[in-house]
Amino acid sequence: MKLFDSELKVMDVLWRTGDQTAKEIARLLRMSVGWNVNTTYTVIKKCVAKGAVQRSEPNFLCHALVSKEDIQAEETSALIGKLFDGAPDLLFASLLNHGNLSAEQIARLRALVEEMDS
Repeated sequence: MKLFDSELKVMDVLWRTGDQTAKEIARLLRMSVGWNVNTTYTVIKKCVAKGAVQRSEPNFLCHALVSKEDIQAEETSALIGKLFDGAPDLLFASLLNHGNLSAEQIARLRALVEEMDS
């Protein structure tokens, strides 16, 4: 499932806060990104049409049908396929070479690799 940046903003609200009414999502996005109510409702409808969000009554209650982790995995796979010829190690090398990673981030990456190795 491909979600556009605007749809990810709606999803992020649901992932962070749990089920919310469309009205509450609109309020939160107005405060954080300046969207008006109509914009938010339009994006929610797109998320519903894609099967990412379930809408129910009362009050147009929205529930995320996909997890953040699932979308991250799909987006990562697409990125690796599109920019790194399907090779995850090339993405990893790019992060190490150009990511300006802190020592703590490098240590976490090293620990992940070591964990996968054992």
